[in-house]
Amino acid sequence: MDNRPNYWQLLPYIHRQQAILIPAFVCTLVFTIYWPILAKLGGLAISSLVQGQVTAFGKVAAITLIGLLIQKVAQYGQDSLMAKAAFRVAHQLRTRVYGHLQTLSLSYFEQTKTGDLAYRLTEDVDRIGEVVYKLFHDFVPSALQLVVVFGYMIYLNWQLTATALILIPLLAVLSGWFGEKMLSAARRSQDKVADLSSQVAEVFSGIRLVQAFAAEDYEVDRFSQASANNRDARYSVAWLQAVQFPVVGFLYAGMIVVLLLVGTWQISLGNLEREGFGTYVINALLLIDPVNHVIQNFNEFKQGEASVDRVLELLQIKPLVQDATDAKLMPVVTGRVDYRDVSFAYEVDQPVLQQVSLTAQPGQTIALVGLSGAGKTTLVNLLPRFYEVATGEILIDGVNIRHVTLQSLRRQIGIVPQENILFSGTIAENIAFGQKDLDMSAVAAAARVANAHGFISQFSQGYHTWVGERGVNLSGGQRQRIAIARAVLFDPKILILDEATSALDAESEALVQEALDRLMQGRTVFVIAHRLATVRSCDLILVMEKGRIIESGTHGELLQQAGRYASFYAKQFQG
Repeated sequence: MDNRPNYWQLLPYIHRQQAILIPAFVCTLVFTIYWPILAKLGGLAISSLVQGQVTAFGKVAAITLIGLLIQKVAQYGQDSLMAKAAFRVAHQLRTRVYGHLQTLSLSYFEQTKTGDLAYRLTEDVDRIGEVVYKLFHDFVPSALQLVVVFGYMIYLNWQLTATALILIPLLAVLSGWFGEKMLSAARRSQDKVADLSSQVAEVFSGIRLVQAFAAEDYEVDRFSQASANNRDARYSVAWLQAVQFPVVGFLYAGMIVVLLLVGTWQISLGNLEREGFGTYVINALLLIDPVNHVIQNFNEFKQGEASVDRVLELLQIKPLVQDATDAKLMPVVTGRVDYRDVSFAYEVDQPVLQQVSLTAQPGQTIALVGLSGAGKTTLVNLLPRFYEVATGEILIDGVNIRHVTLQSLRRQIGIVPQENILFSGTIAENIAFGQKDLDMSAVAAAARVANAHGFISQFSQGYHTWVGERGVNLSGGQRQRIAIARAVLFDPKILILDEATSALDAESEALVQEALDRLMQGRTVFVIAHRLATVRSCDLILVMEKGRIIESGTHGELLQQAGRYASFYAKQFQG
């Protein structure tokens, strides 16, 4: 069974715009009702000209112009109001999806292409907005015009209209067949465009590595292949349209010819007057434009359905880590952390942590050391519930972290990672990240604690200096100190330092370490480090291996044990 999303799921967003849509549809009705009136006036005008009645023709022309003015005013109201409603629908949908993505677990983003998500939130949502606009602005008026004009044609002469009905089902079947083919081709096209977008984002974010390995030609070849796949998919859509319009157009032209033949036959039998036939022909001609619009819009709806699928399926993804139904707010904590027999695995039967237990007292600094893959980062990532423990429990101040809301939990925990991400914006905005009110005095105070005020003050714009994407116009040490200032302003009771100084030169490391020492005061701190020189002063050092804690103690105690830590230390400081 096909459970893909469809346009019906957009109805709640459309319903919210009823205050705009109701007057817009009134304008549409006024605009549409005029078409049979125009046909009637056209028939009278032709009759007046044939009979040489200039005065009568002038009256008909005047009435026609007044009617046209009213219709065009209604058309303006229809177009402007429906455009506003359509773009509001797109805005609401984009905001809803973006907000939902913020709730998804870290594991989802580790397995998803960022470029694909960006494409869905921009190009796909814009396409949906365009389709909804076409629906309001073009499809509904055209469909109403077809109904009104066709109904008037039945009133004028049902025999002629019955003739038209013979070909209309064939036109409908052909349009439906082409529409389904168009949907399939559009889905392939959207997927290929998303792949292309993802590859561009991936390569440009890692352009330094590409150039370092002289892999430019390799990446150009990969991009060329992805672009060719996109080209072929888009051509499939264009080819279907190129086939559809001549076929449907030929059938419609054939229908007009048949109507003329039958109309002439009806006149010869005395069942239809020439004036009535003139009105009828004008009505038939008035059908050409709305028929073309309906067919074209139907194709666009089918192409847009692929975007609807891609966007709305994001809302169907459930976060792996969620608040419990009875979750409470975590109060301000003192900082005691307990891991009790905690086990965790990213993949079934591949444990990363195995029955880990530890206790961190308030204000204590605990270091986690061990080889890569030992489970150090995974252990601390369980604390803010980036992942959910498989067995066991984690408590803060005696409260199981699964019993409190994620936001209230994470507001108690600050993180300074090895590679800090800065966002496009000012330095002040990056320091105050996540805070709606920008308190410049608090920002500057945090920067001083983080040894960042000095270099920030040297910029001509100071704290209002614009930070480029990912902070590329700042050095590693500067980015790290801004991240520390961010943590200072956040003021968490529990702090995680994940290799916070490992990628810095000696001078930057000294400044960052000094800032970290200030930041760590009065907080419970978990330090992940490969360089053991940075953990010698920690209150407790835990040595991890294959997901277990195999040694624990202070620096001096572990050296005396002459175990794995002592071996690591000797290798780093030999000679």
